[in-house]
Amino acid sequence: MSRAQLALNVDDLEAAVVFYSKLFGTEPAKRKPGYANFAIAEPPLKLVLLENPGQGGTINHLGVEVESSEKVHEEIARLSGEGLFTDEEIGTTCCFATQDKVWVTGPAGEKWEIYTVLADSETFGSSPRHLDLVAAEETGVCCGTASETAPAPEESQPTSGTSCC
Repeated sequence: MSRAQLALNVDDLEAAVVFYSKLFGTEPAKRKPGYANFAIAEPPLKLVLLENPGQGGTINHLGVEVESSEKVHEEIARLSGEGLFTDEEIGTTCCFATQDKVWVTGPAGEKWEIYTVLADSETFGSSPRHLDLVAAEETGVCCGTASETAPAPEESQPTSGTSCC
């Protein structure tokens, strides 16, 4: 089963969790410092909340969660065949999960990922690359749009400006 993903920046994670729990009638599937995600059955949606004070109400990134690594690799081949620049991250740790994923950028600069979750992780992660963002490579921000210094590896919460599912 595939489902759309919407990753939102929120100013206040607790307030956002309360609101979205009421809106979709379900509690988060995962909660960590500065991070929560909802696995909503109807409509099929993975809603990710990333606490980024001052950025609340903005889209962090978009995505499609797929059922397997095989599907991610099929999408890499398909998207490359369509002439899109892809950035593959295989076996990366991001958003408290080990994932296989591919990133593409839409015409207005919006970031899209197609990914599968391989396993849970106790750390937020430090995925090494995200499309054309040299700053992210230099700071190790998890799939991010680094606007600040990335967290030290022992920290387990996102920093402002990160994007990851």
